[in-house]
Amino acid sequence: MKFKSLLIVVSFLSINISLFAKPILSDSVGVKNDDGKKVILFKVKPKDTYSSIGRRYDVSPKTIMKYNDTKKETLTIGAIVKVPTDRPFKKSETKKEKNARLEREAEEASAAKKHKHKNTEDYTSNPAPEKPVAANVQQPPVQAVQQPAPESTITPTQYKVSAGETLYSISKRFNTTVEDITKLNNLTSTTVIPGEILMVRVGYHESPLPPAPVIAHNDTQTTAKRDSTTLMTTSIRDSAAERRFEKNRFGLYEKTEKGVATWIDDSSLDPNKKLVLHRTALIGTVIKITNPMTNRTTFAKVVGRFTDNEQTKDVIIVMTKNVADSLGALDKRFHVNISYGSPNE
Repeated sequence: MKFKSLLIVVSFLSINISLFAKPILSDSVGVKNDDGKKVILFKVKPKDTYSSIGRRYDVSPKTIMKYNDTKKETLTIGAIVKVPTDRPFKKSETKKEKNARLEREAEEASAAKKHKHKNTEDYTSNPAPEKPVAANVQQPPVQAVQQPAPESTITPTQYKVSAGETLYSISKRFNTTVEDITKLNNLTSTTVIPGEILMVRVGYHESPLPPAPVIAHNDTQTTAKRDSTTLMTTSIRDSAAERRFEKNRFGLYEKTEKGVATWIDDSSLDPNKKLVLHRTALIGTVIKITNPMTNRTTFAKVVGRFTDNEQTKDVIIVMTKNVADSLGALDKRFHVNISYGSPNE
């Protein structure tokens, strides 16, 4: 009798444990696919609210209400509420579909294996022909010609005109032509106003440069380089070869000078900017300066004149420390070559 009672108690405890251990069945009546995400179809029971449903599926009540396009917080018993989730929607695969998929994958693998075997046989039976050995023929050297960038690939940039600048100095600064700046901005004259905004294409030339001629001398080739699109004539004056530039259509000459330069510390000149003083160049002119000892070149703007004193005696240009550093100057006075545009010959 005691054994039967003990058996009944053990069975009752086992049933209770199994009931409590069993997970709660889902109240959903189905799921659907919404752009790859799983949406649960929940059937409302008594005392259900959007908050209780949200806690069940870890979704905020506002998200559920928004997805069901409703602002009413009360629910109707038996109604179907759609609960959006971030879980991916996985369509269950039937046994028939699984067998068909496995059969299709086996056929594809077999076909790939046959194709690979066939390619191996074709290569073995028909090896690739040997490439003919090129005869040792000496080809003439090809002269590489640098072509300017096409107009369609160059994006114009904005540039604000400073006081004293001209279209010629701006074109030299950006390695372009006055004609292109005039055409790009629909200018009717060559006069520019300080503060005016211009569109400029950097490094653009309207026509490609002609091939550089090759001059043969003593079985060696010397390439004559063209360093500018400005038309030039060469004359000999006082038994010394000098380059004399023709006046262009905008009334400017390109002048070159050689001589001594010096740099100074002056409170009126910002040492961190590239500024220079010149005897005759117009204020605002951009001057190209080269140090022949270091072969360094930089550009600086003329901001005024200078008078002769003990420090500037016999110099052609006075500059800030920034310009001297850019040229690699080691001494206070050093030789330079300069060139700039001038309205006077």
